[in-house]
Amino acid sequence: MAMEAHEIEALIRASFPKARITITDLAGDGNHYAAEVIDESFRGLNRVQQQRAVYAALRGKMDGPAGDLHALALTTKAPD
Repeated sequence: MAMEAHEIEALIRASFPKARITITDLAGDGNHYAAEVIDESFRGLNRVQQQRAVYAALRGKMDGPAGDLHALALTTKAPD
């Protein structure tokens, strides 16, 4: 089952309410997205820690071949 960009944003926003979040559908198929998440809570964390936090916010939507979200190119950082 495909996801819509606003669903992905809502899941991320639930964990990062003040983040700047940009979601882009890369293939137009609802399965391949890019997300940029900029949040102050990432300050002091390395990129892996930041991305793990975002994947955790997706609450299993990317788990296994039956996941609702097939691919997510993720960019994370603290604000400048």
